[in-house]
Amino acid sequence: MSGRFPLDLPGAASPEEVATLPTPSLRRRAASLLYEGVVLFGVSLLPGILATLAAGLAPRALPTAWLAQAIGFVCFGLYFVWCWTRSGQTLPMQTWRIRVVTADGRPLSSRRAWLRYLAAWLWVAPAIVLAHLAGWDRGWALGAACAWALLYGSLAAFSPHRQFLHDALCGTRLVQLPSPGKSKAQA
Repeated sequence: MSGRFPLDLPGAASPEEVATLPTPSLRRRAASLLYEGVVLFGVSLLPGILATLAAGLAPRALPTAWLAQAIGFVCFGLYFVWCWTRSGQTLPMQTWRIRVVTADGRPLSSRRAWLRYLAAWLWVAPAIVLAHLAGWDRGWALGAACAWALLYGSLAAFSPHRQFLHDALCGTRLVQLPSPGKSKAQA
């Protein structure tokens, strides 16, 4: 068996069997996403601390907000890529029994995980760019980002396997793991 994490699922001993697991419901994915926001709040403290320290140690003043955002982008990427390549799951994904795999049921390589992370910015990046170009204040920008995220997320309901656009672009998919003690047929 190839890959970094074991396919430790009852009734799913091969990548081909993992690929046949059902797609998690949009409700389950939304709950996992909300939980992910709480975890990312904690992760985001590190970039803020690092940016503040870097700005204080620099010979001339650095733009702390931009530096914090850049460090945050990298820290979030490291968090997601590390989780997705080690176990296929972040903590919220473990809680909601969701795993990210390739379209054929295999674990993600580092390259594919980084591609998925970058493509996942389609959730908010278009709205952020639009708000910046239009010169909108934070309130309007946040509203545009939320509206875009809802539209982007709802598009999954119309895709053949209910996958998000970034998963389709990267050749990945989310699978619903069976409940502990249940076989795939009972889940």
